[in-house]
Amino acid sequence: EVQIMEFGGGMVQAGGSLTLSCTASGLTFADWPMGWFRQAPGKEREGVSCLSGSGTSTYYLDSVKGRFTISRDVAKNTLYLQMNNLTPEDTATYYCAPDEGAECRPDTVDYWGQGTQVTVSS
Repeated sequence: EVQIMEFGGGMVQAGGSLTLSCTASGLTFADWPMGWFRQAPGKEREGVSCLSGSGTSTYYLDSVKGRFTISRDVAKNTLYLQMNNLTPEDTATYYCAPDEGAECRPDTVDYWGQGTQVTVSS
């Protein structure tokens, strides 16, 4: 059984930073492309950033390029999302998930955690 847990959300002011982390049981991050997805109230879930299984290729949503950085620690089986210069538009619930389609699309994801809330105030 795959269980995914996200950590690190919180409330910050615009311009602030947060680092999200994700661990999982039943899933080895080194074997899967992994990603961060988010869903804001009233909006569809979207792929924010994804990392290839090899760890050599990344994808970033245009609106987060230059501000967010995805990384992983294979030894700890942990995925990270460093988020800098946050804006109120980044407010959402953030989810870590295996990017099974390798396209950073939420419709190809079968396993979801509970997510972690990020709230950015202006």
